[in-house]
Amino acid sequence: MIWRIVIALVALVFCSAQRDPILVPEVSQDEIQVRQGFTGQELLLFGAILEPDGRRAGQDYEIVVVLKGPTEPIRLREKQRIAGIWINAESSDFRSAPSFFAVASSQPIGEIVDDKTAAIFELGLDWLQLSPIGEIDTEKQSRFTEGLVDLRRRGDLYQENPQGVKISEDVLYQARIQLPSNVVTGTYVAETFAVRQGRVIASATSEVQVRKLGLERIIANFAQESPFIYGLIAVALSILMGWLAGRLFALV
Repeated sequence: MIWRIVIALVALVFCSAQRDPILVPEVSQDEIQVRQGFTGQELLLFGAILEPDGRRAGQDYEIVVVLKGPTEPIRLREKQRIAGIWINAESSDFRSAPSFFAVASSQPIGEIVDDKTAAIFELGLDWLQLSPIGEIDTEKQSRFTEGLVDLRRRGDLYQENPQGVKISEDVLYQARIQLPSNVVTGTYVAETFAVRQGRVIASATSEVQVRKLGLERIIANFAQESPFIYGLIAVALSILMGWLAGRLFALV
């Protein structure tokens, strides 16, 4: 009797899953090479949404694309002006701030899903989860979170485009996201969500590798593997360049 109930439940779950559309995502390139003089690059994320039997999923859905760069711990400091001098005051640590975060959607997020769904799937900068470390003061964390988002937004590292996804022929979608020249290398994850009547009905992920090549890669690897020696060499080169500049000015 019990095994029949289990089989019935499994069949019910399977059939329910099969009724939901499926996403078939692609990216214009799965590897971006950062060389000397790299000025940034546009990434095209595209794909299709289909019913399980291959038919078009229909017109009553929206698409949201989220591209995240590697996460990193970060300490954010707040400056205050005391006696005419700007000094470091309070600070806040975050465990896993994404180095890059971009959201593109076919309609404004607030018109697609409610706040709870947006928070669960991080569909926008207002719902970015930065994982603060230590004692959490709501007002303080809110202030530092807004500061970090604003700082990276001005550097094009955090982006939002409420009209950034184009849907054509009721089945194909595409989004263009610009990677700036100061992107961090590593694995970037593109998450695509299909939304119908305020509910996420399908999702899919794809990855893009951002790699440094040539001299930049050698220097970056050396800095990560031997940071102490790299620091000594950097200081030595700075002293040498200063000495050479002084000698040149003395000869003029």
